[in-house]
Amino acid sequence: MIMNEETLKHIKEKLSLLPNKPGCYLMKNKDGIIIYVGKAKKLKNRVSSYFRGKHFGKTAKLVSEIVDFEYIVVGSETESLVLELNLIKENDPKYNILLRDDKSYPYIELTDEEVPRLLVVRNLSRKKKNRNHMYGPYPNVTAARNVVNLLNRMYPLRKCNTYPKRPCLYYHIHQCLGYCKYKIDKEIIDNMKQDIIKFLKGDHSLITKKIEEEMLLESERYNFEKAKELKELLDYINITLVRQKVEIQDQIDRDVFGFYVNKGYLSIQVFFIRSGKILERHSKIVPIVDEVSEEMTRYIAKFYQKNVLLPKEILLPDEVDAKILEDFLKVHVHVPVRGEKKKIVLMACENAKIALDENFELIKKDEDKTYGANEELKEVLKLDKLDRIELFDNSNLFGTFNVSGMVVFKNGLPAKNEYRKFKITVDQNDDYGTMKEVLYRRYFRVLKDNLERPDLIIVDGGIGQINVAREVLASLNLNIPIVGLKKDDHHATSKLLAFDPLIEIDINRRSNLFYYLERMQDEVHNYTINYHKQIRSKGSLESVLDNVSGIGVKRKKELLKKYKTITKLKTLTLEELEEILPENVAKNLFDFLKNYE
Repeated sequence: MIMNEETLKHIKEKLSLLPNKPGCYLMKNKDGIIIYVGKAKKLKNRVSSYFRGKHFGKTAKLVSEIVDFEYIVVGSETESLVLELNLIKENDPKYNILLRDDKSYPYIELTDEEVPRLLVVRNLSRKKKNRNHMYGPYPNVTAARNVVNLLNRMYPLRKCNTYPKRPCLYYHIHQCLGYCKYKIDKEIIDNMKQDIIKFLKGDHSLITKKIEEEMLLESERYNFEKAKELKELLDYINITLVRQKVEIQDQIDRDVFGFYVNKGYLSIQVFFIRSGKILERHSKIVPIVDEVSEEMTRYIAKFYQKNVLLPKEILLPDEVDAKILEDFLKVHVHVPVRGEKKKIVLMACENAKIALDENFELIKKDEDKTYGANEELKEVLKLDKLDRIELFDNSNLFGTFNVSGMVVFKNGLPAKNEYRKFKITVDQNDDYGTMKEVLYRRYFRVLKDNLERPDLIIVDGGIGQINVAREVLASLNLNIPIVGLKKDDHHATSKLLAFDPLIEIDINRRSNLFYYLERMQDEVHNYTINYHKQIRSKGSLESVLDNVSGIGVKRKKELLKKYKTITKLKTLTLEELEEILPENVAKNLFDFLKNYE
């Protein structure tokens, strides 16, 4: 979008009033929606830089959509970082890509109980009292569980959440000492705890020796199958768990950040160093929008808000502001200039470069299938912008358990936290009536609560569904484009129905746009079907009988008293049902039960 003269004049006037003080700025599009939040040491210099010179990639796209901005002055850079993170969390701006979809990491917890247990945990905010007994982070939950299974195999710890009345299977297979029945010497438990802590801190020698001795013993007993199982455990430790040693041998827990920028993308690499070894690493590659120093500072600050335990020290490359992060995180943050620490930072940067070089083509293809396909759809439908799409689908069984689902795609990607389920008030097989109710409920709520409006609504159906949808929006005085996805005889997406009057738009079946539409259609269909199954699986016999025409309060009470479960009722033949119910009611119930899973 090219700025008109009035918008340009308005922005220039606001730029002239900007102070050279620390603060946050909020970029807005033509609808007044915040599309980017940033911070700056000097607001005037940073904000002005967006409107001079040439920009590329995502930055150029951002600038093309800016028609206004706001700013908030604060007292220090640290305050601006805190405010920036809060504003991003509150507004979820379109171009603050780096902070989206970053997972939290699993840790292994050795519980602080008289008889400890090993658990895999993610939500560390609930574990403030036991953070000294958290070990990790691990790259994924499978890796963490494998370690827990290994330790439970080697040490007979408690496995139960609550003590059972008698020893369970774990006791009989020698993986528990039967704490529920027997009093175990505290020294035995403490020795196991010390061995496990050493292992989780990176010293695998004790367990390795223990496995080797047991493997040799089983071989001497000619129990080769058991010996082979122990050999596999030993291989798992030697190949998977023995980490890369680093030259710093001070045993301090530290995280090391490195980055690499090329072709409009920022690649970030984090090493988690524990007990002098690289325990795990994390990587992230995203399109770059802001200055590298700002992107990295923002990312690192947010990284430790996503259930990642702070180490004793964080090492950073030269370009990142260590002081502001140290003030914010309250741990030692250091930019090394020489020595072994500098080598590790350079190694993290080299790994960031390798990750970007190896994955660049794959990332570009993925972006073409999401963001690129979304842009193509925008061009096909001649829309000014297409940041948010809402899709609807209906599901029912034999006119009962009538439900609808809505999924949301933002900038080509599913926004799962914004999906919505609708239970229809009237159970009858009426797609048009269902569509009317769902859309009215959704967009009345959008108006009432001033929610973000979609740029496009997609209904899973043809001309009839589109016309019903347009009637509902017209009754609410909303002007949002509505399109339909037409299916062929094989129930596959074949055409796009759009514009007024409606026309059919052919989509190349090998294009990214076709796969994008198909993906959205599958997403809303599966989401709605899963909700439908949930409703049905929760349905008791009582709720089933409520959905059968001809069964009132009295008959329902008699059937509930006699049969109690759906399974018992399903064993009856039609003739048996006709003995206790009128013929037409018996037929209704029999047909319903026949289709009920």
